[in-house]
Amino acid sequence: MTDAPAITRGDAPILEIDRISVHFPLAGGGWFSGPAPMLRAVENVSLAIRPGETLALVGESGSGKSTLGQVVAGLREPTLGTLKFHGVPMGKAEWRAARKAIQIVFQDPFSALDPRMPVSDLITEPLKIQRIGSAAERRERAASLVAQVGLPLDALNRYPHEFSGGQRQRIAIARALAPDPSLIVADEPLSALDVSIQSQVLNLMKGIQEDRGLSYLFISHDLAVVNHLADRVAVLYLGRLVELAERASLFAQPSHPYTAALLDAVPRIGRGRRRRGRSLSGEMPSPLNPPPGCVFHTRCPKVQAICKTTPPMLEAAPGRPTHLAACHFKE
Repeated sequence: MTDAPAITRGDAPILEIDRISVHFPLAGGGWFSGPAPMLRAVENVSLAIRPGETLALVGESGSGKSTLGQVVAGLREPTLGTLKFHGVPMGKAEWRAARKAIQIVFQDPFSALDPRMPVSDLITEPLKIQRIGSAAERRERAASLVAQVGLPLDALNRYPHEFSGGQRQRIAIARALAPDPSLIVADEPLSALDVSIQSQVLNLMKGIQEDRGLSYLFISHDLAVVNHLADRVAVLYLGRLVELAERASLFAQPSHPYTAALLDAVPRIGRGRRRRGRSLSGEMPSPLNPPPGCVFHTRCPKVQAICKTTPPMLEAAPGRPTHLAACHFKE
């Protein structure tokens, strides 16, 4: 058996996803009833992540964020589209080489850690799987990592149930860091934590990124957190990419009505009432039967006839070449 091709670092985008779609066939269908219904969780999404960058993926529940994150982490195969890591198209052999370079931190630290394993084994497990270092070197690595994430050295001999939620997430981060990755997919890593703990874990992630030059795909519905951490923001709606921009540009002047409504829903002390026409009403349509035209037109306060028939292209907003939005009436 030949070795998998080496994955090397460079100055090009660390990760590129090109027209990724993820479809789930559901039960049903048959000779008389026709094909089984198809749930289109992600539809034709293209993104790139730069070295050392945090790209935030935001949207309501059911928008396809976690599904796309699973594709990036190699946990799910896309139905359509391609993924490149450091310019290398990812097939089975390439994923074997990239496993240690792409890690994931899950949403719930209570279920992400095996309760039967001490922290030392939890952190060294990916090193064993990747055959990195000797047993002594792996133990030394684990001790270094628990210190880096702000836990005492005696944590190595304890079990997950002995820690708080924030401490468990620190353990999960240490485990993700163990094989020295260049990209971490962080799937709602703060949502299961108390607000008082969220800022500690967030600052930890920022500090680690500065020290190591890591890239993050940061999945979140909390725009206040995204505003604190992200370099760029990608907005998903019903599995479609509707806006992509630098964080400062997006928060200062969103171009898509959906993004504007999400931002207007963020609580701010002393802000008073929401601006008229910006609130988000109604429910997200079913991905089993997405609306024709612009998928957001059923909830959009700016909807016109063209929105109901013609899907908008993801294009630059007027006067802002790096700010993209899929809307016929960009702000």
